[in-house]
Amino acid sequence: MNLSEMLCYADIGLLDTIAKQYACECSSHSKNELIQAILSALHRKDSFDPFISELNDGEIGLLNRLLFDRRSYYSLEELTAFVSQAVKERPGRVGGEQQEQEISPREMIAKFRRRGWLFNGHSQQTRHLFRMPEDIKKRFCDSFASHLSRQLVYIDQPEAYRDEQMIIGRDVWQFLRFVHHHEVALTVEGTMYKRTQEQLMAAFHVKEELIKSRGWRFGYGRRFKDYPSRLSLIYDYCYFTGLIAETEKGLQLTEKGTKKVLRELKEDPAEIYRFWLKLYKGPIPNLQALVQWLYRLCRTWTTADSLQSSLVKMIQPFYYDQPEQILRERILHMMMHLGLLQIGEDRELGMVVRISELGDRILSGAYIPEEEKIELEETVPLLWEQD
Repeated sequence: MNLSEMLCYADIGLLDTIAKQYACECSSHSKNELIQAILSALHRKDSFDPFISELNDGEIGLLNRLLFDRRSYYSLEELTAFVSQAVKERPGRVGGEQQEQEISPREMIAKFRRRGWLFNGHSQQTRHLFRMPEDIKKRFCDSFASHLSRQLVYIDQPEAYRDEQMIIGRDVWQFLRFVHHHEVALTVEGTMYKRTQEQLMAAFHVKEELIKSRGWRFGYGRRFKDYPSRLSLIYDYCYFTGLIAETEKGLQLTEKGTKKVLRELKEDPAEIYRFWLKLYKGPIPNLQALVQWLYRLCRTWTTADSLQSSLVKMIQPFYYDQPEQILRERILHMMMHLGLLQIGEDRELGMVVRISELGDRILSGAYIPEEEKIELEETVPLLWEQD
């Protein structure tokens, strides 16, 4: 439902409040005049600009959920949780400054209503629920993207760049084929031996350095602590989709996995992307929104440093992973491995990124409900040492 329809259902008191927010000159006693004045004000190209520059962390977090969530209605409790998630000091947050003042989620929601961004439903079943007009979502996305893009630095073309479109699907099949043709023994911890990992990596189109040094790896997958990031994603994808099974005899294909190998069925990159969202959403709750901003901002070659300046304030630290590292390693590089993003290098400006053709196709339509995520058994950071 669009703004014009929601205004028709709103009472005259709310209409008068919204009109005052935008300094509308009209009679406060005429519902029709109020509606027309509000529509005129909110349809101006710059109508959101004064508010965007003043948004705090909680408001940005709430908007990120509203703009990219496809649900029609939200309860007060859900909206309050969205705000709290965006501003609270999570258990995994190390360091960082507290908010200068406590943010009241209810006041924030009331502010959004006064600005005409949120409305109550009009039926008996929805009058205690909230929704955002669809046309306001689109206009706010455009305005906020324009605001963010003013901080970005663009270049024509890097000297060289990496492009992994469609490759991860082929390497998923290579992994399944490897398990089909080899006896893959597992350690007592359930991981593949280092020699096996090296053989597997040799079969992949994209190579990664195996984990060697001591450090922490946690939260980004069931086997993230054991394997490098891309291999960990491939392994977890095959495990959670029922293509492989860890047995007493070692790692084996399931019947479903065997069919994939014998019929040479490659994985749909959109499905791997959706799986990645669900897997990484635990440590990065607003991952889907961040990806959508990248989709809108990186249509041409954009420097990673300027992206970091624009987006890092939307990212919460996760244990010892700081926002800058999360953006570059957990999001940008993984999007490259998924084929959604190309990464290049400029001699003067360093790392640059651009959405790929595959990314354009997938990100324009692929979506998972915000409540869908993969729950991992691990609850604390792990230290390991692998020789």
